Amino acid sequence: MMRSARGFLLSAGVAMMLAGTSHVHAGGTVEVLHWWTSGGEARAVGELKQSFEDQGGTWIDSPIAGGGGDAAMTALRARVVAGNPPTAVQLKGPGIQEWAVEGAVADVEDVAAAEGWDDVLPPALAEIMKFDGKYVAAPVNIHRVDWIWANPELLAQVDADVPTSWDEFNTTAEKLMEAGITPLAHGGQPWQDATVFEVVALGLGGADFFRAALVELDMDALNSDTMIQVFDQMRKMRSYVDPGFSGRDWNLATSMVMNGEAAFQIMGDWAKGEFLAGGKVPGEDFLCAPAPGNAFILNSDSFVMFNVRGDDRIEGQQVLASLIMSPEFQETFNLAKGSIPARVDVSLDAFDICAQRSHDDLTAAIAADTLVPSMAHEMAVSRSVRGEFLDVVTEHFNSDMSSQEAVDRLVAAIQRAM
Repeated sequence: MMRSARGFLLSAGVAMMLAGTSHVHAGGTVEVLHWWTSGGEARAVGELKQSFEDQGGTWIDSPIAGGGGDAAMTALRARVVAGNPPTAVQLKGPGIQEWAVEGAVADVEDVAAAEGWDDVLPPALAEIMKFDGKYVAAPVNIHRVDWIWANPELLAQVDADVPTSWDEFNTTAEKLMEAGITPLAHGGQPWQDATVFEVVALGLGGADFFRAALVELDMDALNSDTMIQVFDQMRKMRSYVDPGFSGRDWNLATSMVMNGEAAFQIMGDWAKGEFLAGGKVPGEDFLCAPAPGNAFILNSDSFVMFNVRGDDRIEGQQVLASLIMSPEFQETFNLAKGSIPARVDVSLDAFDICAQRSHDDLTAAIAADTLVPSMAHEMAVSRSVRGEFLDVVTEHFNSDMSSQEAVDRLVAAIQRAM
């Protein structure tokens, strides 16, 4: 494919600067498009903005809330078509490759080579950040999706612990409802429905089933009895949420657990950032536990550099990429975000028990080959295929559709999208 030469060259001044230091320390200008607008997220991106400005740079903030990034991607498409892309964009998974194929991204390979990114990133994550063997994105974190967040006081009222199987989850949920407590805090948005769906799929089918059905799109797995069981469990999950769930943002669902309005939330560890922003202490004010499945669903945020004009913006991209991957920033950012560093060489001594558990389980999952990329959070499949999953899962969740019909529709939809 044809790509802009500008996208793969540093200016002479930036190249000379990289040759003289392991981290870029200069100014530059970046316009950053992202969807981090809630409390914990806003705090985390504020750390990145402050760090960039402390190095003499100019940061132009372009936040677009809503839809787990869907609204931001719509805005990005319009900007690129108009020939006015942002300098850097929060992007991840196959979306990085899709934009690169279109010739829209610029590489930061000189920064990555000078700083040895290959030596400090998990290989699977490093490959996601590359196109044609060159880094076009800088990862800021590793998120785990398959978490259960719980209010310990509400669980104590029904003499229950955080469940370790879906049967146990159902039993505890029934006890909570009998006590007049909402079992599950949930926001009725398609990406949130899909988050619960993939966590349930992992717990009922295991990593091999998850990989076959939600990553490789194997028709036998999609059309299996196990998938029917997943939709059966989703029907039960629908009965555990409160009547006002429709359209609720995820952070408001987190607040329900925080404020004692619901016992559980199934959400990635960005939810922990909300608890921490609210002054809550893990293990005391809230509980964190892996959802059933004995595996690890990976989500990772990154910033992709887009083709822009002007030495000041090109320089800003190099500064931003170096800053994101610095050990100091990786620690500061992830302490605020609720995730763990993308770099494997950053000490977790300053991190809480949830983050340390996440790191330990990530290491174990890599060794056991049970690390799987998130479908719901755009790490596994194209946006078009993901959209088909979201449509079917959400329609089933909000109707009386049978599990068999949901499976039939899902199979047909994925076949059309492939």
